[in-house]
Amino acid sequence: MEAPGPAEAPAAPSPPENPPHRTQGAEDILSALRALGTPAVPKAGGRIFTLPIIGQIEGHIALPPQNKTTKYEHLIPQLVAAEESPDVDGVLIILNTVGGDVEAGLAIAEMIASLTKPTVALVLGGGHSIGVPIAVAARYSFIAETATMTIHPIRLNGLVIGVPQTFEYIDKMQERIIRFVVKHSRIDEGTLRSLMFKTGELTRDVGTNVVGEDAVRYGLIDALGGLGDALGKLKALIAEAREGAAWMPEAEAGRRSPPSSRPGVPARARSAGPDRAPGDGPPAGPYVQ
Repeated sequence: MEAPGPAEAPAAPSPPENPPHRTQGAEDILSALRALGTPAVPKAGGRIFTLPIIGQIEGHIALPPQNKTTKYEHLIPQLVAAEESPDVDGVLIILNTVGGDVEAGLAIAEMIASLTKPTVALVLGGGHSIGVPIAVAARYSFIAETATMTIHPIRLNGLVIGVPQTFEYIDKMQERIIRFVVKHSRIDEGTLRSLMFKTGELTRDVGTNVVGEDAVRYGLIDALGGLGDALGKLKALIAEAREGAAWMPEAEAGRRSPPSSRPGVPARARSAGPDRAPGDGPPAGPYVQ
């Protein structure tokens, strides 16, 4: 009688002919889940570039990690790319910001104002402090009915030397902001100054909190509206720009010219009514919140 031999080990399962692998679609879904919390992100149609400016505008000093920030060094290359790209016809700026670094905010405002492509800004929630010049830098601006804008003087963070030159420097920066806002909106300088230096409204600050309809009434923002209104206006400005370009001689069509001289893209001179036409602008400073 033969002794039983050792039991044979079960054969390893053969690998499937087509091993499973992640597709690009699966990677896109995972990426969307990580970034936005949703597996399906609708793709934007048309040729409009959307630029969100949210939280605190971070400039020369890095803010704490718990702060929701928009970094100006991220926005500047995006604006340059939007201006240069033949696939972009217009830029939609969506703001919900508490303010931030003055020089960074004004750099962003200057770039938006100097774009040759149509721009529309929409203030949702809030466009406070240095967010005000950014909002008015677009050729046309909307504010939601419940959104607010806080207008107040410049504030400095950190060590301040208590000498007259410091206050003169602050005053010069303040003037640059006032000139920019007046140039790029319908508000007059006297009204802006009275709102900026008003006492008794803000509990711990000087200034005014302006709600949607009042921002339009003062001439700071062009019209009340939401996303649909902003997109509709931007598409209308894009159509105007195309019609203007169609009248240009072929040799002129490829040449860049400032918005004030481009047919179909009127200068920033804003009419007294809420429906004003396109335009441009400047100014600077340390840290406002």
